[in-house]
Amino acid sequence: MASEKVETVVAGNYLEMEREEEGSKSTSGKLSRLFWHGGSVYDAWFSCASNQVAQVLLTLPYSFSQLGMLSGIIFQLFYGLMGSWTAYLISVLYVEYRTRKEREKVDFRNHVIQWFEVLDGLLGKHWRNLGLFFNCTFLLFGSVIQLIACASNIYYINDNLDKRTWTYIFGACCATTVFIPSFHNYRMWSFLGLVMTTYTAWYMTIASLTHGQAEGVTHTGPAKLVLYFTGATNILYTFGGHAVTVEIMHAMWKPQKFKMIYLIATLYVLTLTLPSASAVYWAFGDQLLTHSNALSLLPRSGFRDTAVILMLIHQFITFGFACTPLYFVWEKFIGVHETKSLFKRALARLPVVIPIWFLAIIFPFFGPINSTVGSLLVSFTVYIIPALAHMVTFASAPARENAVERPPSKLGGWVGLYSMNVFVVVWVLVVGFGLGGWASMINFIHQIDTFGLFAKCYQCPPHKA
Repeated sequence: MASEKVETVVAGNYLEMEREEEGSKSTSGKLSRLFWHGGSVYDAWFSCASNQVAQVLLTLPYSFSQLGMLSGIIFQLFYGLMGSWTAYLISVLYVEYRTRKEREKVDFRNHVIQWFEVLDGLLGKHWRNLGLFFNCTFLLFGSVIQLIACASNIYYINDNLDKRTWTYIFGACCATTVFIPSFHNYRMWSFLGLVMTTYTAWYMTIASLTHGQAEGVTHTGPAKLVLYFTGATNILYTFGGHAVTVEIMHAMWKPQKFKMIYLIATLYVLTLTLPSASAVYWAFGDQLLTHSNALSLLPRSGFRDTAVILMLIHQFITFGFACTPLYFVWEKFIGVHETKSLFKRALARLPVVIPIWFLAIIFPFFGPINSTVGSLLVSFTVYIIPALAHMVTFASAPARENAVERPPSKLGGWVGLYSMNVFVVVWVLVVGFGLGGWASMINFIHQIDTFGLFAKCYQCPPHKA
């Protein structure tokens, strides 16, 4: 009876919010409804798929050169499924937390629920602090990576300015994301972002196959353990885009429908990443070991320039995706989160952009930084903490009995669920954080020794006079 009551409360509150939203839509302009204000299942799918692949699409061929073709394909499939599993766990914990709070008459209409608040409500302040540290640090460096990617990409169209100067310029451009209130307002951007990555992925695939194998091409990967685990960790990072899952769910009118969205988004993303990474690696082989941005090896053409421009726009979108949860945290810290003044919130958000800008200038290592962030931050934020939190939350018999979302019987019920969670924690702790962290840090330090901090133009070819 308890579980039935909880289910009713969840459905009742979400339906009430949906009706309220539909009412507000009727008074707003048609263009605003079409392009700006989204909360459907489709909006969530576009957000997940668009946010998941981003600039890492350009570094996956680099990972294949480190891993070899077979391992690269296997790790993509494996981490794609593992990422979908932990996204499902996060969605279950979000619904559990929100249900409990709404039974206590808590109103979230002017408050965006975040992952650290879910941990706080279900498990206490120590879990909250852990989640806050890893999530914010990951999102901070995720935003840094987007700025680095912007500078790396634009350089292949216009090399009159060095990459560091381009980082200054794009840092200012990306700062305009402070004016996008929440994930409700990414409807148009999410759709366009997925179109852009789809074009770029298939351009990379077709251009590589058309180009054919480079003269004297070799495929020696995997050659070194350091490179092998660095590449594996970059793929771990690829499917770890759900550090913003809670915020995307909160933007939905019916968040309980999220459960399968991330898996379906991942399956689509695999249709982009597997062909493009395989084709580029087949064409250029070991050259990719010193060209972490795949676009640098493809011949200059109108199609390539189009791909570069589209990825630049997409990186602006992804910067907003990574930064918006940080904006929310900062707003809550200084007490302006629930204000209705968009201009006031935008001004309050600006200090968040400054450290991101600065870090992108210090560590401009496109490619290696993905693996480092993946091993040290994504491993905990996206995989280990959600699996552990789910096990602890439902450790007691009453918690399992009253759970809003019960594990599917085809997965073996609670026993099967706990078994999968234990596997995720052990695997990611040993392979992702342990071996991946060791390899990524060695590679990252090598980049610092080779190029130095504040590198003016990382992996730039000699400039022609």
